[in-house]
Amino acid sequence: MAAFLADAETPADGGGLRRTVGTFQLTMIGIGATIGTGIFFALNAAVPEAGPAVTLSFVIGAVAAALTALCYAELASAVPVSGSSYSYAYATLGEFAAYAVGWCLLLEYAVSGAAIAVSWGQYLNDLTQRLFGFQMPAAISAPPGAGGYLNLPGVVLVVLCSVLLVRGAKESAVVNTVMVLLKLAVLGLFVVLGVTGFHSANLHPFAPMGMAGIGAAASTIFFSFIGLDAVSTAGEEVRNPRRTLPRAIICALLVVTAVYVLVALVGVGAQPWTAFAGQEAGLSTILAKVTGAGWPGVVLSAGAVLSIVSVTLVVLYGQTRILYSMSRDGLLPAAFHRIDRRTGTPVLGTVIVGGFVALLAAVFPLDLLTDLTSLGTLAAFTVVSIGVIILRRRAPGLDRGFKVPGYPVVPLLSVLFCGYLLYGLQMSTYIMFACWLAAALAVYLLYSRHHSRLHNGLPDVEGEVKETAPGPGRATRRGGDVPCDAS
Repeated sequence: MAAFLADAETPADGGGLRRTVGTFQLTMIGIGATIGTGIFFALNAAVPEAGPAVTLSFVIGAVAAALTALCYAELASAVPVSGSSYSYAYATLGEFAAYAVGWCLLLEYAVSGAAIAVSWGQYLNDLTQRLFGFQMPAAISAPPGAGGYLNLPGVVLVVLCSVLLVRGAKESAVVNTVMVLLKLAVLGLFVVLGVTGFHSANLHPFAPMGMAGIGAAASTIFFSFIGLDAVSTAGEEVRNPRRTLPRAIICALLVVTAVYVLVALVGVGAQPWTAFAGQEAGLSTILAKVTGAGWPGVVLSAGAVLSIVSVTLVVLYGQTRILYSMSRDGLLPAAFHRIDRRTGTPVLGTVIVGGFVALLAAVFPLDLLTDLTSLGTLAAFTVVSIGVIILRRRAPGLDRGFKVPGYPVVPLLSVLFCGYLLYGLQMSTYIMFACWLAAALAVYLLYSRHHSRLHNGLPDVEGEVKETAPGPGRATRRGGDVPCDAS
């Protein structure tokens, strides 16, 4: 554990990430990664599953996210390094478990980035239709299986976000903050105008599909809470991380939950729940119906376009930082942790990630992507909750800037809620997830275990030689063999 924390406390010297992000900007990163596709688009997929009770689905998702957020806050304050759940698993469960979690996170971020990019084209088409009276042909604006051959807008979005990320974390955080404030203003406008068309009759029947529908919808939309994980990926680029990380995680969750529930409630009250199925740019359409005017729909669509840009930006950012941590530990090729001295960013890793996500966005339909993202997110959240319990037992004296209240009940409840949401996913999603983990195992056996700094006693990126395999009951980090009660 001492070796683990040494990485967090070592200042950047040109060879590592730079600490340039403060509490407000980090909170905006969390909100930016969370409020986006989940409310602008996934609502149209979730309402047909749950009916007006989709508001309860958001509440269930928010409760699960809140319980996990407290666990994230404790681990982030105790282990403030890049890599999020991957790094926390490395500190508590060892290398192989961390490797598996890392692959879950890579799936979560890559697939969610692609899903977000796919939905962006729909609101972009809605905006161009309202402003100029035309839309891009489906052949170049929708992926195969959704009426087209190539989702060109999604590819362009990913490329633009990748270019911005290459410029630097500080510049990306500033742009993200501006877009987040704009999206919150647009959603506030939706609530204010949409409530004028609220009819209580639209809330009946409240739960036409029963609890099964509510749970299924909660599982579908849970991918939109990925922002909590994205906050903790910035551990090595945050000033005063022991205080900043937990504050940003909790503040982001409070804002996101309030916005999701309000928008969902106004949306299902403004039109019959059966009208949501197959409805593209749904919130924009609702405002147009309620007000009878064209400008609210234009403003909403423009806000959605900007909103989804900010989500894509943060999701790509999070994935590059997870790859950075895994590569630094020798589990992936060194290209992913090479930092450009001018920009202070992993340029080559960002380019590779951008290309892969752009490919997914170009050829895969949205419904296939969202459930996979939810599964990866829930798996990571479960590991974080278990990690709190393990770290409390193994390192009780570790300096923690924040402690989970109600321990150990809260971490256990978090695991139970995540298990409930996992149960609501389709079997086909688990099959694809199993294939992904099988690929991960193949990479581990063929590459990672032979290059791991932990098992080969190789020097870390700062040049310090670590010990080899850890003994029983010891925490591991980049080859460190350190007693778990070391602080």
